[in-house]
Amino acid sequence: MEALLKLSHIKYSYHTLQGEIPAILDVSFHVDPGEFLAIVGPSGCGKSTLLSIIARMLEPEDGTILVHNPNGSLSYPKMGYMLQKDHLLPFRLGPEINHTLTKEREEKLLMYLEKYGLLKFKDYKPHELSGGMRQRAALVRTLALDPEVLLLDEPFSALDYQTRLSVADDIGKIIKEEGKTAILVTHDLSEAISLSDRIVILSKRPATVSKIMDIHLTKDPSEPLSSRKAKEFPMYFDLLWKELNQ
Repeated sequence: MEALLKLSHIKYSYHTLQGEIPAILDVSFHVDPGEFLAIVGPSGCGKSTLLSIIARMLEPEDGTILVHNPNGSLSYPKMGYMLQKDHLLPFRLGPEINHTLTKEREEKLLMYLEKYGLLKFKDYKPHELSGGMRQRAALVRTLALDPEVLLLDEPFSALDYQTRLSVADDIGKIIKEEGKTAILVTHDLSEAISLSDRIVILSKRPATVSKIMDIHLTKDPSEPLSSRKAKEFPMYFDLLWKELNQ
């Protein structure tokens, strides 16, 4: 299978009045179509910066990102970005404001709301929804734009632990169900293991790729949180912990 995105020797530094601060030294990895990839590493190692580079919000100082779409096109994939906060608007949809709310897109929004149990809450204001419902609504909003790649920058970190477990499990299933390619940045090792097909482990800043780990869990798709109950889960957690703390 040809990789959808291939990052080669990405380098990036921040420039301040005090001088240059290297953030990413040399990062290379690929992302396959339909893959769920997680990126973990020490605090401040450049995980979110790397996500911004993939989203083309930042330009790397060196290195390349090669694209090979499943349809043969070389155009850059459409990105959907989910941040730590849901940023739901009280009275307007984002597509309304940027004039992209077509009839087709509105129908797709309603379809997703119904499919994922939010339709009866469609007229509620954000403050009337629970944190978990807000994150599901934020994902529905992102999916309605029909992105080819979902970028998830710690989207569950603002939730309490119990809600975080449930919502991460739900959203992971939704992304798989929709057949989307996803890249998740997280500090939570258990989250990375339970959601992803592969994990890219970054070193401390300036970041390089310390290791890339394939994840294969024995799980029951019908059972909530079954990934965390898989017999292989503790082994992967120990390997990740050792890699990050060596």
